[in-house]
Amino acid sequence: MRDRTNRTVSSTIGIISGQKWVLRGVSNCRNPGIFSRDTETNIRFRKKKKKILTWKFLNSKPLKSSKNPQIPQFSISFSTIHLSETPDFFTEFPKALLSLDQNPEVNVIILSGHGDHFCSGIDLNAINTLMKSQSKDQGRFRERFRREVKCLQNAMTAIERCRKIVIAAIHGACIGGGIDLITACDIRYCSKNAFFCVKEVDVAIVADLGTLQRLPGIVGYGNAVELALTARRFTGEEAKDFGLVSKVFESKSALDEGVYAVAEGIALKSPLAVIGTREVLLRSRDMSVDQGLDYVATWNSAMLPSADLTEAVSAQIQKRKPTFAKL
Repeated sequence: MRDRTNRTVSSTIGIISGQKWVLRGVSNCRNPGIFSRDTETNIRFRKKKKKILTWKFLNSKPLKSSKNPQIPQFSISFSTIHLSETPDFFTEFPKALLSLDQNPEVNVIILSGHGDHFCSGIDLNAINTLMKSQSKDQGRFRERFRREVKCLQNAMTAIERCRKIVIAAIHGACIGGGIDLITACDIRYCSKNAFFCVKEVDVAIVADLGTLQRLPGIVGYGNAVELALTARRFTGEEAKDFGLVSKVFESKSALDEGVYAVAEGIALKSPLAVIGTREVLLRSRDMSVDQGLDYVATWNSAMLPSADLTEAVSAQIQKRKPTFAKL
């Protein structure tokens, strides 16, 4: 992968259900320092005013720190992640989000895929293996099964718990668990070759990682029912018509550039305002209008009197770009 200055940006990634994934955190920092306390991320900065951090799940020995002070790189080794074979993804993915959430240099996170597809779904052999592992004590097996499902759900909900904006950049297939992931994201874009499917009903499963809870609020109840019960494939253009994605790009390269531009724009805004807007939107989803208005009044009474407000107003008057402190 190359950045806009045509320099190679390394990208060691984790494998999820046969697809390669990477989490990228977009920052508005201008002078990246050494993250001595951050031992869970593998970070590479682009040599630009807006820089990029890449979470890298490693399957080999840790990489050495870059000698270039403008491109600090740190890493820790993780085992290869197979969604269909091991629970590693469901424990490491929330850790990745938490690490980026706590990193003050990160303002926006991009979730994208490498390879031909975003997510081609869960390997059915894993389900067969799980069902064959039933013990004679059905009560204990079912209690353990419920705990495992809750663990999987937590990995998806971790996206919503993260304070930073998470943008999904989707290309190729986005099936089953991929829908669970993207419906938990804040913004979604796709390439023209993207296609989607709520596949679970075709394999005698009730989707249980968030699709049935989040999709109706995004595409409307009627559309969600039709997609979930028919398990039909739908295109990126249909996804845009439904409201599942905000824009369809002609190619994956155009998608990557477009999403990065959106992330850059958000990263330049007041982090307090961005995080507050996201928090109020998420809370209001499950509230009445009156409750939502009361919540935002409480939020602004606590957060509005900040240096960000003064800086934003001054920048507007002086016709310059504002500069906000890290959060």
